Amino acid sequence: MFAKVSSVGLFGMNSYIVEVEADVSRGLPCFDIVGLPDAAVKEARDRVRSAIKNCGFKFPNGHITVNLAPADLKKGGSHYDLPITIALLLASNQIDVATQNKVFIGELSLDGKLRSVNGALAMAITAHDEKYSDVFLPQENSKEASVIDGINIYGAASLRDVLLHLNNVQLINKTEPDTISDENLYDVLDFCDVRGQAKAKRAIEVAAAGGHNLLLIGPPGSGKSMLAKRIPTILPEMTFEESIETTKIHSIAGVLDNKKPLITKRPFRSPHHTISAFGLTGGGTVPRPGEISLAHNGVLFLDELPEFGRTTMEGLRQPLEDGKVTISRVAGSLTYPSSIMLVAAMNPCPCGFFGHPTRNCTCSENLVRKYLNRISGPMLDRMDLHIEVPPVDFNSLNSKVKEETSAQIRARVNAARKIQTERYKGTGITCNARLTTSMLKEFCVMTEDASEILKSAFDNLGMSARAYDRILKVARTIADLDEKEKIEMLHIAQAIQFRSLDRKYWGTEE
Repeated sequence: MFAKVSSVGLFGMNSYIVEVEADVSRGLPCFDIVGLPDAAVKEARDRVRSAIKNCGFKFPNGHITVNLAPADLKKGGSHYDLPITIALLLASNQIDVATQNKVFIGELSLDGKLRSVNGALAMAITAHDEKYSDVFLPQENSKEASVIDGINIYGAASLRDVLLHLNNVQLINKTEPDTISDENLYDVLDFCDVRGQAKAKRAIEVAAAGGHNLLLIGPPGSGKSMLAKRIPTILPEMTFEESIETTKIHSIAGVLDNKKPLITKRPFRSPHHTISAFGLTGGGTVPRPGEISLAHNGVLFLDELPEFGRTTMEGLRQPLEDGKVTISRVAGSLTYPSSIMLVAAMNPCPCGFFGHPTRNCTCSENLVRKYLNRISGPMLDRMDLHIEVPPVDFNSLNSKVKEETSAQIRARVNAARKIQTERYKGTGITCNARLTTSMLKEFCVMTEDASEILKSAFDNLGMSARAYDRILKVARTIADLDEKEKIEMLHIAQAIQFRSLDRKYWGTEE
């Protein structure tokens, strides 16, 4: 007998419908799975055999062939267990249920319980796009998939639950999406906890308003990490589309919190400096998302930047420019999005006190130069704002003056982002940092005074073309914060100031 049920295959960010075909015929007992299965799929034979027996059914005694179509695409993962089992029970005439317009996803334990799988959201989106009406998957994944409108999501605890539902004996309740609330949207971290550092706060506000990359340089204890960890609290709220895309990446990587199936806060990823290049950009036999993709639509914070491996750091250069990272392996090439705001922090030297107003640096000049040169010119050039974070004095720490809260700063950031959303409507650009070179003349119109001061800075400081573009983008953001249509002289001057700190430490723009 022959039977066919539907499931979904997953390869990177892409998913596709897989037809699971089962044929049970007379012959020597044999269980073959074809259709380019990987080891996890082949091992389904033993899980399916035990699950069928332990759920009170008889495992078919004959020649069993299971085909995963299309047969020319590599199949991976353990989520084919459930559809293979349903197809075998149908083919052996042990059940008689309708499976049209239904998709089955799930890993089986030996006793027939369903275990969670990775990528459930991406699979549910594909099932919806292909006009399927119902998706059956593990309970742990049901909330994650339920955020997709227009399709019925049924979270089952076991194979038995699925079969009882299909036979209309004991129906599984359709999973309803959780209500997204603004409550607890932001952490307890707040910018009002940071004393002093007015210039650094202003730079961070500009960076958040335009999605710009930011480098913080200062001695230990000056508050670099404290400032960086509070950046997500002033970033604009995520749109539903951004939430879906970010959640999809985390689901594929298997790091999604089942208690929070939809990511509504912008990610903040802070990998340790011992991370490998593959850990940062992604990798593996079947490439998985790295930290740069897990930070998509959010912040990637690299603390102690010079301590990261040179290869690891340089691997960021292309993703920062393109907003995506492509990983090529024998199994194929995968592209993951990486539209991030890169925030990096570093000491000015190994001991941390080079240029300190009161403490002496114990490093030799050669050692300082060697330490700073761990940051390459091209990498430094991709940081839109270079900000010095000086040590905080006693008066600032002991001051009774209330500092601005994250909510107050976020209100200005949201206002600036709203201006950008209206300006770039229909272009695919979400913020000033994503502007292409060809769009600068149209959207970054300067006054004559502003143009003169930028020309003077370009000639005198020997800027690169990339530095010129990034100063214009930052100035555009500063003008948006001031609600100005044209970029004025003060906006250009401030943008240049935010990008000139590298001369103090590296002695050159490049």
